[in-house]
Amino acid sequence: MGAAHAASLMAVFKLGLVGAGRMGRTHLRALVGSETVAITAVTEPALLVRNEFAQAGLAVHATLDAMLDAGGIDGVLIAAPSDTHLELVRRVAAAGLAILCEKPCGTTAAQAADAARITHAAGIKLQIAYWRRFVPALRRLRQRIADGAFGGIYLAACYQWDERAPPASFRAHSGGIFVDMGVHEFDQLRWLTGQDITRVHASATTVAHDEPVGGDAESAQVLCELSGGSTGLVSLGRRFPHGDVCWAHIFGTRDAEECRFLWPPDAEAAFLQALRLQAENFARGVVGTETDAARAEDAVAALTAAEAASCVLR
Repeated sequence: MGAAHAASLMAVFKLGLVGAGRMGRTHLRALVGSETVAITAVTEPALLVRNEFAQAGLAVHATLDAMLDAGGIDGVLIAAPSDTHLELVRRVAAAGLAILCEKPCGTTAAQAADAARITHAAGIKLQIAYWRRFVPALRRLRQRIADGAFGGIYLAACYQWDERAPPASFRAHSGGIFVDMGVHEFDQLRWLTGQDITRVHASATTVAHDEPVGGDAESAQVLCELSGGSTGLVSLGRRFPHGDVCWAHIFGTRDAEECRFLWPPDAEAAFLQALRLQAENFARGVVGTETDAARAEDAVAALTAAEAASCVLR
């Protein structure tokens, strides 16, 4: 490693945040104390929110263009609504800045593919924020699978159940349960097993408290056929009495393992740790360090599976 490269790694990487809603604020909390990455500027249209962040010492801007024109940042973290991702990627790419985009990078596979083409043509890095790839417990599980500890994989099951459903205003822009929630599991399934999703079979639960909001199911399950002959299960729910939870279960010919990587009372701490590791990984990737973070092509694959599952339910 050259001296200039080493110096780049030691410098604090300055991120501009687009969107100071729930997820944007979560990223801010996650990066408190990081020695290598800091959010130094925020784009947020709401004046009251801008005033709040200005008092915290951040540079605040009403528009993305204003933040880009101000300069002083090394990359941009997009945490705005999913249906704005593609246009935001286009504008940041035109400014020549690396992008860490919250999942799913648009609400369709076509939008994610467009984002990939735009950033490739601009010669900039686009990383998708599939934070599960930075959970230490899941990384150990993936390594065990790669090492053959489970033998042949019969079933890889991935679960995501939230404590409560988000507001209808959010769900109207989210693309539905498979795009909003399921893309995490589809990406995790591919990443854990090293297999592609070739076919899906989906079912939505309809019970007394599961009235769809704008066609968005409260709970849904997807059975996935995988390219290596294994089966994947994706289980999603918007109401879980014990809090926000995520876990995985691997069943193989030699062994089986359950991994509760996001579970009360330590769920938030695990989530924030993964977000911090993800941002630090992004910063290293911008200066040329090889990573196994999610790329635009992975976003396309996850959204393709989400769209296929959505079609089954129509």
